[in-house]
Amino acid sequence: MHNLIFAAFILLAAMVSAFGQSFGSATPADAIKYLAPTGKLRAAINLGNSVLAQMDAATGHLKGITPDLALELGRRLKVPVEFVVYEAAGKVFSEVKNDAWDIAFLAIEPVRAAEIDFSAPYVFIEGTYMTTMGSPLKTIADVDQPGVRIAVGLGSAYDLYLTRTIKKATIIRAATGGGRAMIDLFVKDRLEAAAGVRQALAAYAKDHPEVRVMEGHFMEIQQAIGIPKGRTSGARYLRVFVEDVKASGFVEEAIKRSNQSATVAPPAAN
Repeated sequence: MHNLIFAAFILLAAMVSAFGQSFGSATPADAIKYLAPTGKLRAAINLGNSVLAQMDAATGHLKGITPDLALELGRRLKVPVEFVVYEAAGKVFSEVKNDAWDIAFLAIEPVRAAEIDFSAPYVFIEGTYMTTMGSPLKTIADVDQPGVRIAVGLGSAYDLYLTRTIKKATIIRAATGGGRAMIDLFVKDRLEAAAGVRQALAAYAKDHPEVRVMEGHFMEIQQAIGIPKGRTSGARYLRVFVEDVKASGFVEEAIKRSNQSATVAPPAAN
């Protein structure tokens, strides 16, 4: 009997050890060293994606999913949080080597992953197209053909994705990747399509009956937390943190508080 109990204990210990190795086992002290090397957590917030972050016009304070996640991470690390605000994701990425921020909330993309270590995604958002009501473009597949010009936000996740995947259509980049820049370009230059986050396109289309947002999507944008490469213990801690806030319901509650729509990502594979 004692041998069976001892064997069960050894098995349990092995399982716990494997779990720790899979998801990372950085101690808080190790995490703080790499996540908040200056004594505060500098969190890059991208206002170009209104699903994830917004500026409260009345108070001037940030609100939304990403500010909530940054504050929760700072609370767990017991360090103050400093928001470093950007108008577009491309601007965030351009400063990865300038020590301007410690963590960033960005979509996972191969170009970015060369410089940033990402957690698993915490939410999924659809990237899709908007076109005019009278356009012959009816489906996602219709867009990639000669003569079609697609407006995108410079350096956005969908810009990077379409740059890799579009074969026949022409990508036209707005000067900035933030906010409604690609919509303004689409309208001003009378382009055939605008690519963007579904929610932003749908919000515009609601007040502009001359345009429509396509059914389906060309990509599933995987939003994650990133840290500059080389901060290994910090990256491990972020992976554990993201899995916990998904499992605990924190991410789902943050989405509800912000009155936005996004899909909570499933648990990462071990």
